[in-house]
Amino acid sequence: MLFHRLEALILDWAGTVVDFGSFAPTQVLIDVFRSEGIAVSMAEARVPMGLAKWDHIQALGKLPGVAALWQARFGSPMSDADVDRLYQQFMPLQIARVAEYSAPIPGALDTLNALRARGLKIGSCSGYPRVVMDRLQPHAAACGYSPDHTVATDDLPAGGRPGPWMALANVLALGIGDVRHCVKVDDTAPGIHEGLRAGMWTVGLSASGNAVGLSADDWFALTPAQQAEYRTPAEALLREAGAHYVVDTLSALPAVLDDIERRLLAGERP
Repeated sequence: MLFHRLEALILDWAGTVVDFGSFAPTQVLIDVFRSEGIAVSMAEARVPMGLAKWDHIQALGKLPGVAALWQARFGSPMSDADVDRLYQQFMPLQIARVAEYSAPIPGALDTLNALRARGLKIGSCSGYPRVVMDRLQPHAAACGYSPDHTVATDDLPAGGRPGPWMALANVLALGIGDVRHCVKVDDTAPGIHEGLRAGMWTVGLSASGNAVGLSADDWFALTPAQQAEYRTPAEALLREAGAHYVVDTLSALPAVLDDIERRLLAGERP
């Protein structure tokens, strides 16, 4: 089936196209909090994923377990000034280490190349700020991934997720005629909210993303029954956020787009 009604994909980065399991931001956050004497678990670090990184740090500091540790160590709740200080520590580490974790997700590049050959434009946006994207994009290009447009979370005055602005900035830059002919693909709830608020179809990625949080080697080493144990809560999280579809990885996207095209031709809208 030709995608003559669909015009563009708007893709997240970590956990969607690169960085299976979305480890680049989470591990650095854990290391920054550890430097302050605060033990943050990987599960806690993943809870606010998808937000801009300053907002992510602030939200992490409000989680009950982290807030209790912070109060016990410093005698007061985490303040905005504390968030600023942690963010200043986080950024150099994130810039230095983002490429270390950002190999393309297996099957993603072949899938996107095939979809681009069928006429779809490829937009992208991220919870990473511009200084991190400036390090990540050349690395991704060397690995074979260069979207048609990229928006970082601090590129726009209005801000980032869960608002629609980064997705809509892609619409403008790519010259898309109808937001209903765009598909937003993301592995986090804020990224799904972004797509819905922009009026797009949304696809959540469970296995490659933040909610499962395993490396590609660890995921593919699981039995089907074990994968289902991880997948079920991840799918539930993305469906609760409002995702129209949830699949394991980008490799399953062509079949999803076939179905969206069918629904569009039948008069359905996101």
